[in-house]
Amino acid sequence: EGAPYGYTPFCDSRESTLGFQFWRTGFWQTHLRGKPYHISALYVVDLQRFRRELVGDKLRTTYQQLSADPNSLANLDQDLPNYAQHQVRIFSLPQEWLWCESWCSDETKPASKTIDLCNNPLHKEPKISMAKRIISGELFEESWVELDAEVEQYEKDYLMSLIDQNATS
Repeated sequence: EGAPYGYTPFCDSRESTLGFQFWRTGFWQTHLRGKPYHISALYVVDLQRFRRELVGDKLRTTYQQLSADPNSLANLDQDLPNYAQHQVRIFSLPQEWLWCESWCSDETKPASKTIDLCNNPLHKEPKISMAKRIISGELFEESWVELDAEVEQYEKDYLMSLIDQNATS
């Protein structure tokens, strides 16, 4: 689509967290000049375009300029491409590519392709309990609890096979 990479813009459909969307005011609002602020949890890269357009060099130069200020780039993986998007275009992926409970409404969850267990500014919750709560229900063939139990069984089976190999050698 003419950009070296694509990110999903932050969702803005959860009313209770709109006040925490720092990119809507102050520095970021002025800097973005109407462009969206993108979340870094999911992205795609056109490696040929990335290399051809020397995007790595452009990002490195921007980073060097900003890193002198200790208040810059607090969230480097996200802030750097968003800051540089006037020099390095970001293709905005469709919103349903990434759903995050903190920023996206419950009504948009069924259309989502991936789920980000992002931190909620209103309350702290461990990722495992968040996964058990969010990745469950009618939208999923298996719940997080079932998937976790399956992985745990694979780990036990693998360890037992190692023990058996050592015992026979």
